[in-house]
Amino acid sequence: MNHPVTSAKNKPTSIDIAYLTGFSQATVSRALRNSPLVSEATRRKVQAVARQLNYKVDKNASNLRTQHSGTLALLFFEDPTSDDSHINPFFVSMLGSITRACTRHGYDLLISFQQASDDWHADYADSKKADGIILLGYGDYLTYCDKARKLVEQGTHFVRWGAVLADQPDTSIGCDNFSGGRSVAEHLLEQGCRRIAFLGEASTHYPEFFERYRGYTEALVDAGLKVDDDLCEVAESTEESGYQAMTALLERKTRFDGVFAASDLIAMGAMRALESRGMNIPEDVAVAGFDDVPGAGFAHPPLTTVRQDTSEAGTILVERLLGQIRGERVDSAILPTRLVVRKSSLRNG
Repeated sequence: MNHPVTSAKNKPTSIDIAYLTGFSQATVSRALRNSPLVSEATRRKVQAVARQLNYKVDKNASNLRTQHSGTLALLFFEDPTSDDSHINPFFVSMLGSITRACTRHGYDLLISFQQASDDWHADYADSKKADGIILLGYGDYLTYCDKARKLVEQGTHFVRWGAVLADQPDTSIGCDNFSGGRSVAEHLLEQGCRRIAFLGEASTHYPEFFERYRGYTEALVDAGLKVDDDLCEVAESTEESGYQAMTALLERKTRFDGVFAASDLIAMGAMRALESRGMNIPEDVAVAGFDDVPGAGFAHPPLTTVRQDTSEAGTILVERLLGQIRGERVDSAILPTRLVVRKSSLRNG
């Protein structure tokens, strides 16, 4: 059976070009747009076949830079969760404010799941479904930066919720992770803790956690205490990872009387591990987290944490993205945090 391009009655499409070149339709689309994401050899081959077929670009399917769809895209990156949502619960509360902000500005919101390993940075921009992208979650920051630079080269409008760093390639809205981390450590010190463990990934690969760790260490140093590497355990932002990190800490028989977990999910997993060993919270160990996810106040005991203003964050993300779309210069922003004290850390009343 002949492929449809052999029929004179059929208008040639990018699918036909993909069939004849052996490339994917996404690669063909990028080559026709002269995208820097494809090689010169690929671009020449695709465009040569397009000329042979007398292929004409569909003006109604022009890219993000020339056509407004009236839609913004919200990309969630899948997280391991205890339920089937695969959404970090912190982002659930932000979703509502982003949706409301889009409605106020007359935009529809398209929600999509992405996996950090996928070629989302190229394929999503080429789908032409939205005028701009909001990213919630992005995995390893250093890996993400490479993809973000390519989005910038393409001229894609996008903003990110995450750490605000001096050398970042994009526009981001984030909270004051350093001050939030410091406030947790100072609170635990005020409760009489002197051996405070840190659970999280304190590295440049995860800058939010790293800034929380830096705030924690500065508070300890200012209090005249030594930062003990034996009190630090790597953990991802899941309850299971928090449980495993706390178990590893307990099995080392390292003495500690307080725990600062870099996220609420880590903290709740750590609390389960402590309780499974018959330890009382906060009498034996005071525990605090970060994020104030919806379940933090219903933990057992209720979890002390750092609240980020998700309502303000969602509004600013949408407004900065729309500013980009209008061609305005927009800057990153750091939002303040607030310590929320609950029973899990209250050793002094």
